Amino acid sequence: MASGGDLALTILGFLNERPMHGYELKTRLAALSGHLRPVSDGALYPAISRLEAAGLVERHEEAGAAAARRQVLTLTPAGREELLARLRTPSDLQISDQARFFVLLTFLSALPDPADRAAVLRRRLAFLEAPASFFYEGGRPVRAEEEADPYRRGMLLVARAISRAEKEWLRERLAESPADPG
Repeated sequence: MASGGDLALTILGFLNERPMHGYELKTRLAALSGHLRPVSDGALYPAISRLEAAGLVERHEEAGAAAARRQVLTLTPAGREELLARLRTPSDLQISDQARFFVLLTFLSALPDPADRAAVLRRRLAFLEAPASFFYEGGRPVRAEEEADPYRRGMLLVARAISRAEKEWLRERLAESPADPG
């Protein structure tokens, strides 16, 4: 969760599932992508404060398991609307970056309209179907079979396998979804 937008989306998404205290939220964030992009207290708690100041999250005290009281975070109706808006209209970076797309995918089922979910999946599929590579020669993507360096070829082969699997899943999911009325 390298950007504040991704962190905000993740906070809103988890709080949409249920109210939780900051430590539980941090634990859920770490489980989702902490091994790739850890979230520090210095990023998490200011993000929560910004969402609270914007009226998207509320904080209240509850009795803790021990004597200490806990601050519990709850999504407001405005926070839910913000979450849905972010899910309906993700940025191009959220579509093209695999880690950011997976964060989006984590909460996509919160969108009540299947056509909205399908539109997001179609954008990702269109991105994956466009010719691309990590390496270019003469303005065209280098294919794994053309790459002499075994490590670069390995990158390309792994990326191709991941892309094929994801495209297959996206096509299956879209076949199960209703057509976009728009």
